[in-house]
Amino acid sequence: MSATLPPFFDPARAGDWSYRPDLDALRAAAEHWRGKVKTAGERRTDLLLIDLQRDFCLPGGALYVGGRSGRGAVEDTARIAAFIHRNLGAIDRIVPTFDTHTPLQIFHRSFWIDADGHAPAPFTVITEEMLAGGAMRPSPGVLALLPSGVAAEGWVERQLLHYVRSLARQGRNALIVWPDHCLIGSEGHAMPGLIQEAWLFHAMLRGAPTPVIVKGDDPWSESYSAFAPEVPDRWDGGRLVKPQDDAALLELLRADRIVVAGQAASHCVRWSVDDLLDRMRALDPALPGRVFVLRDCMSAVVGLDAGGRPIPALDFTPQAEEAFARWAELGVHIVESVQPMADWPR
Repeated sequence: MSATLPPFFDPARAGDWSYRPDLDALRAAAEHWRGKVKTAGERRTDLLLIDLQRDFCLPGGALYVGGRSGRGAVEDTARIAAFIHRNLGAIDRIVPTFDTHTPLQIFHRSFWIDADGHAPAPFTVITEEMLAGGAMRPSPGVLALLPSGVAAEGWVERQLLHYVRSLARQGRNALIVWPDHCLIGSEGHAMPGLIQEAWLFHAMLRGAPTPVIVKGDDPWSESYSAFAPEVPDRWDGGRLVKPQDDAALLELLRADRIVVAGQAASHCVRWSVDDLLDRMRALDPALPGRVFVLRDCMSAVVGLDAGGRPIPALDFTPQAEEAFARWAELGVHIVESVQPMADWPR
């Protein structure tokens, strides 16, 4: 392991949209550093990086996670990259997830029209009452998304009512129309340069595999979690959303230690860790003790007004704090990124 940060690492680049790592220089640095890094040995540590993408991590992003300070994800990005560089020998695999969307999805504006035929404003909450009363309805293009073999008449409306009712019944987040974000092929879908640099440097130096988890590409359901959609089933009892590939989750469960960072603490991190812990507890109630959450490497979704003050209805910090407390009760270790991994509980 090496506590020394490589000379190319510049935390001031954390919020820089234009920053791109120099791959040739990075490879040369990895070759130079290879002999300086001592690996941890037989214990395997995986670092799960949840949705560290420009649209979430950079102020110019479509859905920037600024937290209450307005600087949340930028500061998190600098800390995550530094954590990777300080622990190159202790981290065996880095597993990033990528929120991956198109415009015509249930949480994007193009999916909906209001009573006047217009797309709803970002952050509109879609309620059962709005659907039942016709204040919000699916746009005509949604019919092209119908599964084969179903009759178009009334099917979509029934499915959408089923969806919002299922969210409420399961205690999930309400259906929100988010700004178009993480569109596949867009700059916003990519990692911030500082995170990509650290990820690739680790892979080049360690000769490590670089698995990725792609999530969120189904039009009929939100997928905050990296491991399951919010509502996978149809109103008539069938399955609508394709099953999530369990291979990545099962491989994570082979690790002796799973370290978690990412965005946002109140949404995709929260639901991903919940699903991970549910699977662990089903196998062995002691397994959550293998999970370490880097509390200072994630922020909550917070909407700020023109004066920079949190808007209560759009401040999800309490949900993140509740998750931290609940995970700790299950045996998860809530740690800080600057704490040496050697000092973490075994």
